[in-house]
Amino acid sequence: MNHPVDLDKDDVPGAASGARSALTALRGEVAKTVVGQEPVVTGLVIALLCRGHVLLEGVPGTAKTLLIKTLARALDLEFKRVQFTPDLMPGDVTGSLVYDNRTSEFEFRRGPVFTNLLLADEINRTPPKTQASLLEAMEERQVSVDGTARALPEPFVVCATQNPVEYEGTYPLPEAQLDRFLLKLNVPVPGRDDEISMLQRHAAGFDPRDLSEVRPVAGPGDLAQGHEQVRTVHVDAKIAAYVVDLCRATRQSPSLALGVSPRGATALLATSRAWAWMSGRDYVSPDDVKALARPTLRHRVQLRPEAELEGATADGVLDGILAHVPAPR
Repeated sequence: MNHPVDLDKDDVPGAASGARSALTALRGEVAKTVVGQEPVVTGLVIALLCRGHVLLEGVPGTAKTLLIKTLARALDLEFKRVQFTPDLMPGDVTGSLVYDNRTSEFEFRRGPVFTNLLLADEINRTPPKTQASLLEAMEERQVSVDGTARALPEPFVVCATQNPVEYEGTYPLPEAQLDRFLLKLNVPVPGRDDEISMLQRHAAGFDPRDLSEVRPVAGPGDLAQGHEQVRTVHVDAKIAAYVVDLCRATRQSPSLALGVSPRGATALLATSRAWAWMSGRDYVSPDDVKALARPTLRHRVQLRPEAELEGATADGVLDGILAHVPAPR
């Protein structure tokens, strides 16, 4: 989401009051610790409004973990982090039954998944069996152990990270799990000016482990209110048809072995509504759909091997589709 969404203050005409104002203020609060990642923050807020999950992809050292920790603090949400390693077991994530000698009974010990904001760090470094332990939690908002379903707190969002340049010893996420992420956000290296500002902060004594300067500027109530308001954003029949046409075009693209599923179409509609609401409008425009198409769809398509050899990328193919599918007037 490097360039599709740039939520500058001047671009938010309706951000004057209520939940929208509180959530817009998040960018300034997060900027106290993380420089130059405002578009990624915007994407994370959109995911929270849609109650969806996010896959963050970026090279090491781009403050992905710090960004999620800061966002959780600014939203007054409970945060937990799990380092996904090759020896991590499903029970280490979801929790497991433990025998209690005092009562001679098994009791359930909750895992770190029972939180509001779960950071699944380097999710592609753990085997598929452990990756799959998150599937029920992400889709059903619950964890089932020994036949008993236990509800997760509300809100519940998984923010998973992965490294795009190091593949040795990794287990790529299967398409079925990728499809459960609402957004895939690319976390770029900051620009020159932002990197200079970052170094100056560190030279002045900034400690990334100390988040005491970050204060809660919004909370679960604002997210719940925003979620309800997003659901009232009007979607014209022509806009719905445009979303479907874009997704169907990915299924017919000669560069793609796998196109966008119907779940992807509903995801694009949801993120477009959230972006329209954050922009202060009560209706979805074609530009909203175009702005969210890449971050919502890039992980739901699969390039053909010959297209990859020719240097094609998922974003490039999506750009071509956006250019050729006519938008409603």
